[in-house]
Amino acid sequence: MTSLNISLPEALKNYVEGQVASGDWGTPSEFIRELIRQDKERRLGNLEQELIAAARGATLELSVADIRKKGLLTVLRERTRRR
Repeated sequence: MTSLNISLPEALKNYVEGQVASGDWGTPSEFIRELIRQDKERRLGNLEQELIAAARGATLELSVADIRKKGLLTVLRERTRRR
């Protein structure tokens, strides 16, 4: 495992320490890792819903140049947000 140091305002530091003190997590790192996992799952779920909505919607015409420049996921997100 590798390390990543982050800076937090005092209020957030106190919040993290309070969560650890509650006994649900053994360390601040465990708490932060769980938050990151939850965020990743949420974002993947949102992306899945966006792709399903796009698939059910009208046919999308995507520029190959846009896909190469921005990436397929970015282009799809942009198109679904315009609706």
